[in-house]
Amino acid sequence: MIGASRAVGAPLHPAVPVAETDEAWRPRLERALAGYGVTAVYQPIVDLQRRVVVGYEALARFQMPEGDSSPPPDRWFAAAHRLGVGPDLDAVALHTAFSTRADLPPNCFLSVNVDPESLLTAPVRKALANQGHLGGVVIEITEHRPWDWAALEGVVNNLRAGGALFAVDDAGAGYAGLQQILQLRPAVLKLDRALVAGIDGDEAKLALVEMLGLFASRVDAWVLAEGVETEAEAFSLVDLGVPLAQGWLFGRPAPPWASLGWDTAARLAAFAGRPTDTLHRLVDPVPAAGPDVDLAAAWNAGTIPWMAVLDRNGRPAGLVDGRAALRGELVPAAVANVHASPAEVAHRLATAPTDPVGPVIVTDNAGRYLGLVTQRRLLARLARSATGSYRSGGSGS
Repeated sequence: MIGASRAVGAPLHPAVPVAETDEAWRPRLERALAGYGVTAVYQPIVDLQRRVVVGYEALARFQMPEGDSSPPPDRWFAAAHRLGVGPDLDAVALHTAFSTRADLPPNCFLSVNVDPESLLTAPVRKALANQGHLGGVVIEITEHRPWDWAALEGVVNNLRAGGALFAVDDAGAGYAGLQQILQLRPAVLKLDRALVAGIDGDEAKLALVEMLGLFASRVDAWVLAEGVETEAEAFSLVDLGVPLAQGWLFGRPAPPWASLGWDTAARLAAFAGRPTDTLHRLVDPVPAAGPDVDLAAAWNAGTIPWMAVLDRNGRPAGLVDGRAALRGELVPAAVANVHASPAEVAHRLATAPTDPVGPVIVTDNAGRYLGLVTQRRLLARLARSATGSYRSGGSGS
């Protein structure tokens, strides 16, 4: 039977909503611990350079005994830990995740999530021991609190000796900080989704991910970006040399073993084929105004600091900001071909007769408008080129 809450210390996980009472959770968890209604889905992990699936993360899913829609998995684990059976549910989830391990595609690893405190318990250690040699298994440490490394070190070393690799989940967020990374020395650093979302338009995120990548390369680890949902995010990660990624862009959690669709494979090929030392990966496709548009009205309809104005052939005539739009005037702008390198454009700006104002207008080979590159983004790219991009090494895959 499922016991009461932990008698000592704070709960291991955030409390579930009040409506999900302990009395309601007990029969659900008893059923799950008996192996009923517990399944696993697997999300592909992609090598961005080789354009292939190199691993899968196993994710637990639960069905409600009442047939109702199930709360998210994190609430199941939160309730289980609060009621004192967290390690037992972790063990059931591991057993379910490993049930298809024998059919894992060649040259792929299987990543499983484990609470670090559960690693110290008999149910979880037995579930891992039952797997025999753990080659090709990556154990993700999921807890967002400081852990007791003195207690964990022996267990981690034994699992490593048995072939397992370790990953730190959500690096750059919560308690997955540098101290824990230095203690664990993981083979994989998983970047938190909060760092990946919108990275293509955030220089601070780009700098932080670059820093984590440089650190990972020094400790012989791979960087894995979680939650990649847009091509722009993926392009930025490729630029930074992030080797591994997972997210809805490449595949949602599914039954084993999903491969890349032809459209996703084509997108990955495009990532690898894009030039790295040109404006291709810096250009922001900002909407532009045509020659007969009321500039003030067009400006009021937008939310951007600068807008390009085009002639009847789609070629840039100049820029407007808020003040220029109200006056109906154009601001002269630097224009560069998309195939130009950032260094070439910076040299042109530095030697221009007047100080540059506003972003650079980017055009194709026919002189047609493609988008804008801000001077800030241009400088950031030059700075990254000066310090060198990273390629995370290690044996994570």
